[in-house]
Amino acid sequence: MAKVLVVTSGKGGVGKTTSTAALGAALAQSGQSVVVVDFDVGLRNLDLVMGAERRVVFDLINVVQGVAKLPQALIRDKRLDNLWLLPASQTRDKDALTEEGVGRVVEELRSRFDWVLCDSPAGIERGATLAMRYADEAVIITNPEVSSVRDSDRIIGMLDSKTVKAERGERVEKHVLITRYDPARAARGEMLNIDDILEILATPLLGIIPESQDVLKASNVGTPVTLNNAESAPARAYIAASRRLMGEQIPMVVPAERKGFMDRLLGRRAA
Repeated sequence: MAKVLVVTSGKGGVGKTTSTAALGAALAQSGQSVVVVDFDVGLRNLDLVMGAERRVVFDLINVVQGVAKLPQALIRDKRLDNLWLLPASQTRDKDALTEEGVGRVVEELRSRFDWVLCDSPAGIERGATLAMRYADEAVIITNPEVSSVRDSDRIIGMLDSKTVKAERGERVEKHVLITRYDPARAARGEMLNIDDILEILATPLLGIIPESQDVLKASNVGTPVTLNNAESAPARAYIAASRRLMGEQIPMVVPAERKGFMDRLLGRRAA
């Protein structure tokens, strides 16, 4: 059965688009057919992260409004034959999306792919509610800071009330993905630790993505981090998260503080 998964958060800038691209590419690498859908109408960044910005002809709004057929708007990834992108419009408003139109497009995508990953805009407005409306599962992206976690808690409440599954009395399966985690800062109390986040959100943990320049480098060259440098710490964490989405039992690794030579030397002298 095809799965529709929304990647969401209440706060902007936490890594939704980066995570959508990374998880989509990792699922495709494992042999699944995957489409990533950009619901951030008016901003449109998923095509940049996927390196497909110059190949956009038609977009989600065109398909919703019947201006173009779905195959005309889908963009196949140049690196993976089973990974596709449905871009958002950069010139239209979120009001151009209709619930009926989105539902029709999602059902057609279900018939074509194993996984439909919906990259949600931040916040709780129309674009975000439509992105989660037809979801079977949700990945809630949060940074280890109080405001981000609080906003994620609000999103969890919306997933339990604003989705088709919730209205039918069914449950949207939810996972928390913690991004930009810095173990040194967490140890100093400058950000929330993992246990604090999970206690507040009371939602299963999908993965912990460490703070890393590799994520920024990958975005800047238009490649999901799981393809750009598969051996980097964030790529390994995203790949493990994708395997958990597929039902595998993968041990959770909490990023450990990496001490440089000078830190070890100073630590030895202090001792």
